[in-house]
Amino acid sequence: MRKPFSSAAVAAVFTAALVTFAADLQVAALSGGDLTIADGSAQAYSLPAPGLDAAQLEKFSNGRQEFNQHWVVLPVIGGKWGRGPTSNGEECVGCHLGNGRGRAPDSADEPLGSMVVRLSIPGEEAHGGPMPHPNYGDQLQEQGELGRIPAEGESAISWREHEEVLADGTRVTMRSPTVSFRKLRFGPLGSQVLTSMRVAPPVIGAGLLDAVPESALLEIAARQQQLGLNGRPNYVWDAAAQATSVGRFGWKANLPDLRQQIAVAYLNDMGVTTPLFTRDNCPPIQTACRNRDTGTIPEQHRLPFEEILFYSRTLGVPAQRNAGDPVVIQGERFFAQARCSACHVAELRTGDYPELPRLANQVIRPYTDLLLHDMGEGLADGRPDFLAGPRDWRTAPLWGLGLSKTVNGNASLLHDGRARTLAEAVLWHGGEAEASREAFRAMPKADREALFAFLNSL
Repeated sequence: MRKPFSSAAVAAVFTAALVTFAADLQVAALSGGDLTIADGSAQAYSLPAPGLDAAQLEKFSNGRQEFNQHWVVLPVIGGKWGRGPTSNGEECVGCHLGNGRGRAPDSADEPLGSMVVRLSIPGEEAHGGPMPHPNYGDQLQEQGELGRIPAEGESAISWREHEEVLADGTRVTMRSPTVSFRKLRFGPLGSQVLTSMRVAPPVIGAGLLDAVPESALLEIAARQQQLGLNGRPNYVWDAAAQATSVGRFGWKANLPDLRQQIAVAYLNDMGVTTPLFTRDNCPPIQTACRNRDTGTIPEQHRLPFEEILFYSRTLGVPAQRNAGDPVVIQGERFFAQARCSACHVAELRTGDYPELPRLANQVIRPYTDLLLHDMGEGLADGRPDFLAGPRDWRTAPLWGLGLSKTVNGNASLLHDGRARTLAEAVLWHGGEAEASREAFRAMPKADREALFAFLNSL
């Protein structure tokens, strides 16, 4: 049951938002436009945007409570009933600790935690998306209901290491994951199965990215063509509109908007139905799952769903720090010279956003183009997703990057968390980014350190 919300609590949150906003920030530091906060603490990903009124702050707080809500499989004290029949997690914050990124396990003996394994087989489903595995669906569910619904199985991640050598002789140890499966309840996955390991991405700035118009992405794609790059939007199925739409969320830009992103996470990760997706994940062979009593439908009702959506839209975006530092400025110059900025586009502008006009017409600095790029065979997962090919990935936003470890102790990068350092992340870039990778490899140590200072300032 939701705790009553007091006016004192509203005032406390509002005061926190005001304290963290610095009116004299340089324009370049305003990562989230008017939604920027000047905070470098462990709360940097969790504060409301400045300027929310009391009613909005109450809605934000209610949404945060939903984000932290513990879901349970039985109607007992200690959580909200509705998780399952199968799932991977028990609350949003379990994977997005501090609203930050998830991490990959360090060994095969460690549970996945804030990572999932996507599944499919060759072919496309009716709307052009990946074809779910006939027995396991599109994500392996590692939790069931004790004594009632079996878990589908377990994944184990192991690592292979190799070294990359930079031009000055510096050696960088790299790692790549291999996934194996055990305790599969519904038969072998088969030789045709396609798998993709995914860690949870940071939550900040999602509302602003939702508000960037498709026309802006197409303009960027056209400019990139002139540079010999092939950035392109993914076009995906919008379940609410019942139409194809440009994708912008997910590691392969496979989801059209923030509403569907949240609804898919509820369904796939926690087995919780929402107003958008009202049917549980139960492939035909999973009879106990299909015959299980469902209780209320949907399990997450419209009001709390709208509150968590509002929360996700109105999280403040941390300002860039030390934007005027000469080393940071020099590092940004190296970032541009290596053509990293061609895809990690510094500045975007949001368009009209009737869902929340506060987010409309903002100049933001997310360092992404929200487009798909061929990143080479080294990062390929072999699994297509709508128009995203096996080697394609959406350009990841970089805002807040330097605060990741402060927020939740985790600074790993890339879709499967393989990169433990910025150097590793850059060296995994191939395909369209190969020239940028090799420019990095050739940099003297002082130039690399300046580049890292810039990236860590974001």
